[in-house]
Amino acid sequence: MSYTRIWLHCVWGTKNRFPFIDDSNKKQIFKHIKENASIKGIYIDFINGHQDHVHCLLALKSDMTITKTMQLLKGESSFWINKNNLCQSKFEWADEYFAVSISESQVSKVRAYIKNQEQHHRHSSWAEEYEKFMSAYGFDKING
Repeated sequence: MSYTRIWLHCVWGTKNRFPFIDDSNKKQIFKHIKENASIKGIYIDFINGHQDHVHCLLALKSDMTITKTMQLLKGESSFWINKNNLCQSKFEWADEYFAVSISESQVSKVRAYIKNQEQHHRHSSWAEEYEKFMSAYGFDKING
């Protein structure tokens, strides 16, 4: 048997950055994503977010790609949110997402960052946070 532990910090937003996620549905949405992930064999250590995006700390299985994992999390949750009428209009996630590997030594730091999303977004928007991630991890150089 092979043993792997590949930590990922994944972030994805709502389509057009629309603020679908609010106090009335946030806990339900994140609880469902975590439960659904568990059923599919995806271990989510921590999940949180703000009005228009989600942060997720997860352990990627050795037989699962990042693309497939994100497809399973985003696709099913979008369907479930709409089926349960948790938003006043049709809910959609944006196509793109952000995912970076996290070393074991950084797991607690990333978990704390995800936990403090409400506090963090008192000072910066999702667009500003996104630009910081793009720059900090060199995506602006790789993809630019």
